[in-house]
Amino acid sequence: MSLFARKPIADLQPPADDGRSLKRVLGAGDLVMLAIGAVIGAGIFGAIGTAAAGQVGPDGAVLRYGAGPALAYAYATLGELIAWIIGWDLILEYAVGNVAVAISWGDYFTTLLRGVGLELPAWLTTGYRTALLSANPDVHGLLDTAPRLLGMPVLVNLPAFAIVMFITWLLLRGARESATANNVMVVVKLAALGLFVAVGLLNIDTAHYTPFAPNGFTGIHQGAAIVFFAYIGFDAISTAAEETRNPQRNLPIGIIGGLAVCTIIYVVVGAVLTGMVPSSELAVADPLARALELAGYGGIGWLVALGAVVSMSAVLLVFQYGQPRIFFAMARDGLLPAWAARVDTKTRIPYMTTLVTGIVVAVASLAGDAAETYDLTNIGTLFAFALVCAGVLVLRVAEPERPRPFKVPLVWAVAPLGVAACLFVMIGLPPQAWERFAIWLVIGAALYAAYGYRHSRLRRP
Repeated sequence: MSLFARKPIADLQPPADDGRSLKRVLGAGDLVMLAIGAVIGAGIFGAIGTAAAGQVGPDGAVLRYGAGPALAYAYATLGELIAWIIGWDLILEYAVGNVAVAISWGDYFTTLLRGVGLELPAWLTTGYRTALLSANPDVHGLLDTAPRLLGMPVLVNLPAFAIVMFITWLLLRGARESATANNVMVVVKLAALGLFVAVGLLNIDTAHYTPFAPNGFTGIHQGAAIVFFAYIGFDAISTAAEETRNPQRNLPIGIIGGLAVCTIIYVVVGAVLTGMVPSSELAVADPLARALELAGYGGIGWLVALGAVVSMSAVLLVFQYGQPRIFFAMARDGLLPAWAARVDTKTRIPYMTTLVTGIVVAVASLAGDAAETYDLTNIGTLFAFALVCAGVLVLRVAEPERPRPFKVPLVWAVAPLGVAACLFVMIGLPPQAWERFAIWLVIGAALYAAYGYRHSRLRRP
């Protein structure tokens, strides 16, 4: 059988409810809330300011991209090798991406503590890689001033580690419990954003919208590539298919409904933010709080920062929810060891992959740097999205008569444009991201050759 052997679409249906499959407990509303939980996070509370200040201007603060690929879809359309590549890329999207989100969460949490008079030692809130790569002399200087163990400076991001382990504990309690916790966090974050918009509308100066695009289309292009990370949360919704009641109905509602809500939120918040203060003032870790502070609402800014901490907790929860289910699906197809497909008999979740993913992400967050992981996350996700768009065309040619409950309109225009859009945004990423992505693909190909190809259930039913 070739490297591009396709999995029969009939085999994509989840197995019978025999205690080894996931439990269907989520509805359309839960999926919309998961989408909001994943997308409204580090992008709107952090990256939106950097994009507006340095890369784009007021116009770029309201421009985002979104899509939703599926590992199983690639397996049925483009074949096993491509499915493996997409699964390998999704590790960049979820696990590696969550390292960056956890580190950003730690920064916000440290700022909140400082606002109430509590100051953690810098060596407990700064990862080794962050200090090593930082251009800030005070941060880089921690390599010399931090406590040492066996001659090495002890530099760890303890808050980032702690939040990942807490989220992992929460996920181990079950999908229904995790969705409920996410719903609560989404309500808090929407209240914080509503407060920001209500105050900001009273302090808009239209002069701040000029110039609207100071760096032209190039700035928009580069800014879109940088902040693309914000919208990959929609892919996490597709990983919940097996735990969704009536997925043919509820998944499209969850993805499209979440996309609509999140797009409106980004446009409104971006317009208010860049109308409150000059975009050049927004190149900070907490731009919304900064804008309120400059407008004379420091107390409200602290409340919005608290909302940002809750918001990024929801992002962590949804991404940590998605990654174990990618591993689970790959293991069930024989592409990963069988232990990765184990399901807890009580909670009916993939507990082994949830636990292992949580520990790996938490340890990586201790020492990692957020900036160097964002670009790698973006390029891996965009590449996977491009492959899925191509798969839509392949299936339309290979099986034109297959019943399609959800059919892509104008597919001969939409699918190629989707591929082109993903590749276009990828071009805006720095050369270093391409180099690291190439290394990542080589490692993935070696693992597939060593294990996945020989153990695939397409070859060993």
